Amino acid sequence: MRVAPFDMNAVKPPYSSLVPADLAQVADAPMLRASLEVTDVTIEGHAQDITLRLYRPASKGTLPVLLYFHGGGFVRGSLDQADFAARYFAEHLPSLVVSVGYSLAPQFPFPAAPEDAHRAALWVQTRARAFGGNVKHIGLAGHDAGGQIANCLAFIARDRGDVRISAQALFGPMLDPSLTRLGDEQRLGSDITARECAACYRAYLPQASQRMHPYAAPLEASRLAGLPATLIATAQNDVLHVEAEKYASNLIGAGVLTQVVRYPSVSHAALADHTAALQEAVRFFQWRFDARAQR
Repeated sequence: MRVAPFDMNAVKPPYSSLVPADLAQVADAPMLRASLEVTDVTIEGHAQDITLRLYRPASKGTLPVLLYFHGGGFVRGSLDQADFAARYFAEHLPSLVVSVGYSLAPQFPFPAAPEDAHRAALWVQTRARAFGGNVKHIGLAGHDAGGQIANCLAFIARDRGDVRISAQALFGPMLDPSLTRLGDEQRLGSDITARECAACYRAYLPQASQRMHPYAAPLEASRLAGLPATLIATAQNDVLHVEAEKYASNLIGAGVLTQVVRYPSVSHAALADHTAALQEAVRFFQWRFDARAQR
């Protein structure tokens, strides 16, 4: 492992229906920015080494851990792109945020990214305490493809039984490689199109059989029970909000505590850093972490 420095409020219960929203080793000491300690850690991934970027509030004690996954349609995106959301969660939850630089397609197709996510979760289990993390409270969050990878990690953790996830927050997640539940891009004024989504899925899932795998196509999954409590945030001006809300319905039907919020006049891209959505996720995680602590 190689490490390098990088330069409750009111808590709402989860809803069971659609709610409109108005409303390694450490190198030199990490740099301080906006009262956060930010450190890059390199770990062994599924097919290549990957980077984890850790955000920790200065002068804080033991903190819950949040693994965050950037967007980019499985083929783009970076830790820098995730910086705003990662900092927001670190400061407002507060938490030890582990932003995961997972492998990208087409060079590294499925299952490289979710396996990288799982390795990051295992690293958290064994090493996060050294950075002030409380591994009894682990949350997942991600936007776009990162939302799918977060959800996939929740499946893997449940099925392998080696990581305990308290909750997950999915922002405009990509969940349906079949593209049969997309909204009407013209009517919605969507900033992403069906054609763009199809190209991303072809790169990420080059084999047709992969597009029905429950980890890659959770809308086709027949076994959802046992997944962690889930918040799904969607944007009105986004073709993906239909499939995300359908997935929320499936989770509710399987008995998974689920909250779904749609934000009007928000695009898919803007949802990643939309303050109202991030704050809703903060409340959701606080509620789940508190509920877990009381057991």
